[in-house]
Amino acid sequence: MSLQQFRVLLAIREHGSLTQAAEALQYGVPTVTHHLSALEAHLNARLVDRDRRGAHLTPLGAAFAADIAPVFTRIERAERAVADQRDAGVVTLRVGTFSSIGSRLMPAAIARLQQRTSVRVEVVEAEPTEVLRLLRGGEVHAGLIYDVSDELALAVPDVERTTLLSEPYRVMVSRSGPLGARDVLDFAELAEVAWVCSRNPDEASDRVLRRVYHSLGLPVREVMRTDDLTMIHGLVAEGLGFALTTAAAVDADFDVVLRPAVQDLGERRVSFVTRRGPVPPAVTWLGEILRQLAAERVAGIE
Repeated sequence: MSLQQFRVLLAIREHGSLTQAAEALQYGVPTVTHHLSALEAHLNARLVDRDRRGAHLTPLGAAFAADIAPVFTRIERAERAVADQRDAGVVTLRVGTFSSIGSRLMPAAIARLQQRTSVRVEVVEAEPTEVLRLLRGGEVHAGLIYDVSDELALAVPDVERTTLLSEPYRVMVSRSGPLGARDVLDFAELAEVAWVCSRNPDEASDRVLRRVYHSLGLPVREVMRTDDLTMIHGLVAEGLGFALTTAAAVDADFDVVLRPAVQDLGERRVSFVTRRGPVPPAVTWLGEILRQLAAERVAGIE
């Protein structure tokens, strides 16, 4: 048996005629007859009856056609997957990302990417330094990282960086708290304030806090270390602490506001990173989608 024989039988079932089946398959009628005869000989059964009205499947032919039809659905799906993977340059696209704003960009980007290709996507959640290590080691194809725009801590010579978002750091406070009504905050007056910090002490906002407080000769007081955005917002909304963040990371469901500071807090830069040099097309597509999403997000905030 062969796939051509199966296609002939299914075409006859669909069109009700050897001539029309041949036209649909772009075969000659003798070729259709040859494949049908070979299949019937193999199965030792008549599969098609022919008369002046055309051709129709016998009960055995109909039962056999019903069994083989799903095979072609799976074959077509497999052919599309191979074509997608060939065009995308990878079978599985592996991407590293961080939480917070990364969780708002990457899922949407993957959803849009999979509207374009059936390539599988695996996501590894990690801090920026780990994402860069995975990227340079070939364990991921691309990643999202963040850093402070005026620092060179994450400058890596063999990594290509495309900035997606660059936003000033602001202090997140409770809207109903004593400092919620102020237009600008002065860190010199925040010596007793407790901060919600990251679990990773090298996180960009924590480095900014340490820099600012160090310049004032003051220690940073912590209420909790967490990377859970809901917990961070909840603590701030209840007036239990402050957090350093950007507008894109704020959850409007919580009663919090952002306030600038007298001191220079710098900007948080979110970047799409790849290894320098040629990359699979799927990586390029993902980068294009992330740039679109970032632009939409900025427009929405403005």
